[in-house]
Amino acid sequence: MQPEKKRVPHLSGPGKRLLLFLCFFGFAPLLYAQVITSPDKNLTLTFELTDNGTPSYQLTYKKKPVIKASKLGVETKDVPSFLEGFTISDSKQNSVNDTWDPVWGEQKTIRNNYNELLVTLTQKEQKDRLIRIRFRLFNDGLGFRYEFPKQQELKYFVVQDEHTEFNLAGDHKIFWIPGDYDTNEYAYTTSKISEIPQLVEKATIDVHAQTPIKTLAVQTPSMMKSSDGLYINIHEAALENYPAMQLNVDPKTYKMSAHLVPDAVGNKAYLQTDAHTPWRTIVVSDKATDILASKLILNLNEPTAYEDVSWIKPMKYIGVWWEYFVAGKSTWAYGTETNVKLDQDFTKLTPSGRHGATNENVKKHIDFAAANGFDGVLVEGWNVGWEDWFGNWKEEVFDFVTPYPDFNVKQLNQYAASKGVKLIMHHETSGAATNYERHLDRAFQFMVDNGYNAVKTGYVGKIIPRGEHHDGQWMVNHYIHVAETAAKYKIMINSHEAVRPTGLHRTYPNWFAQESARGTEFEAMGGLAPEHTTILPFTRLMGGPMDYTPGIFQTDLSYYGTGNQRVNTTLVKQLAYYVTMYSPLQMAADLPENYNRFPDAFQFIKDVAVDWDDTWVLEAEPGDYVTIARKAKGKNEWYVGGVTDENARTATISFDYLPKGEQYLATIYADGKDASWNKKPQSYEIRKVIVTSKSVLKQRLAPGGGVAVSIREGSKSDLKGLKKL
Repeated sequence: MQPEKKRVPHLSGPGKRLLLFLCFFGFAPLLYAQVITSPDKNLTLTFELTDNGTPSYQLTYKKKPVIKASKLGVETKDVPSFLEGFTISDSKQNSVNDTWDPVWGEQKTIRNNYNELLVTLTQKEQKDRLIRIRFRLFNDGLGFRYEFPKQQELKYFVVQDEHTEFNLAGDHKIFWIPGDYDTNEYAYTTSKISEIPQLVEKATIDVHAQTPIKTLAVQTPSMMKSSDGLYINIHEAALENYPAMQLNVDPKTYKMSAHLVPDAVGNKAYLQTDAHTPWRTIVVSDKATDILASKLILNLNEPTAYEDVSWIKPMKYIGVWWEYFVAGKSTWAYGTETNVKLDQDFTKLTPSGRHGATNENVKKHIDFAAANGFDGVLVEGWNVGWEDWFGNWKEEVFDFVTPYPDFNVKQLNQYAASKGVKLIMHHETSGAATNYERHLDRAFQFMVDNGYNAVKTGYVGKIIPRGEHHDGQWMVNHYIHVAETAAKYKIMINSHEAVRPTGLHRTYPNWFAQESARGTEFEAMGGLAPEHTTILPFTRLMGGPMDYTPGIFQTDLSYYGTGNQRVNTTLVKQLAYYVTMYSPLQMAADLPENYNRFPDAFQFIKDVAVDWDDTWVLEAEPGDYVTIARKAKGKNEWYVGGVTDENARTATISFDYLPKGEQYLATIYADGKDASWNKKPQSYEIRKVIVTSKSVLKQRLAPGGGVAVSIREGSKSDLKGLKKL
């Protein structure tokens, strides 16, 4: 396939004819604009060079401008930069249309369909040094990256900056969090791009270990909506051996540009050829549902090289966790001391009497998990060091193998195994990544020896090596090193406070969940706006699943006798999260005794799947509402979840994905007529009806509320007496 030749700029007459002749026979550089379209012809990418040989691209959707002419380039520190003086020495196109099956996910099979343009650029003044830019144009958007082939004139180099621009076509509505090198745990602000400067100070609330960007910047994934109805999402895919990308914002011209996270000495990346950057991604559609359905980011990641993936299993779990946040019921720390060293005798600490990870408490959780069909129990605070872990920028806080005196590792794992339950390890690093790497193999071997196959890692605090950031190149490589090392021990990873995901769970399927956003724990620390979880699917979840830790039934936290804090949802909205907030690792995060108070509502959490054959985004609008249906992996079971913001609304739920001509039993979990997130949030009603592929449910959602539906095959006795929807 030959690239479309759009025009030869700045030449006319005999000169133009001569150049055309020379180009045709391969004796002159290509100056034509290179054009490709998406397989469905809706998207058009144009690549060309400016007068001084600077790469530039633009993107349109159904002839509407998405990205106006925007410059590309990489600035280097120790060699001449890749910014200008280029000629096009080669241009190739390719088309791919195939499918692949993820180890786990929202779909059993994913289609990978794109048209590709690979442009080779030569800098004559740098002894014909080469760089390539690879574009892949899917029906749902664009991915592109810089590639640095092996060559005599380029071996090692330091990236000082990346000059990738996203020149937006207007003052779009944007859902954003402020740029920060160390945390993603901000609440979202909705505004026009031009309004960001006056809102950024208020948006940059105090979060632990934060490093706000001094210039005006927002984080990715960045979700926008144009005034003419285009939904635009900018992010990245396959982030490896490179710092995360934030976005500089020009509020006057609406131009965004790459802002790379620096290291301790101010450099951005250290590369050796062959090398390439992550993919820069632009997902675009005139339908919000298409944004959520996009698999572009996953498709841009490499397939896994793991030969055996049979040990990687999606799971539901409970944990000794939420009790640390509510009512001061218990704590991570065993002792009362605050100046503790790792090598001291922890049996001599003064017990606080409030330690949560005790043999007795963990056994209660194991019993509850076994009785209700849960796969695992997470136990935080089991290991020594919690007395002196937070905020001291301290190297040796945890060794990841030494339990507190009241936590018997072998006894508890034997007890869990006898009940068919797995304990989930917790490795909080307190940000000391160097310390964790020194202990990593010993810690994972300890897990294997004691029956653990999954671990939650944490990076609360400032990073060690000191001066590095959570989202810099060093830490990006650290997270991948942990995932690769864990795979050698057949251990699954759930990372918290790590860089936000970019689809790497395709390549490293044991890295199967992350936090990397403001999750449920913040409901106990100031609360989350009802709209928060109608935004997250369009932002944080674009790159991969989140361990959001849903399922809070006791939403009014004054119930525990302390303060007036509340979880800003209805109980039913918490049920809906198990469908709308995708993850192969789902926690029932509330205290077991609260589930015992609402056994009929708890049934949905017990039933709902965590791995899926297919997914349908039924309706969505960022910041307002999301309704999603999914089919359980290998079962004739379907589940639907719908959530709304602070406004009541009616969800429209179709069932046209059900097999035609069959009747199914649908159990509908709905907000009560008097329910709202701040008044009677525990008011709900459950009803059962018969549904077919022709049924449509119009269901009212309370303010801050939701709806959840389970659908399964029913016997004649199950369906007897039920009304047809």
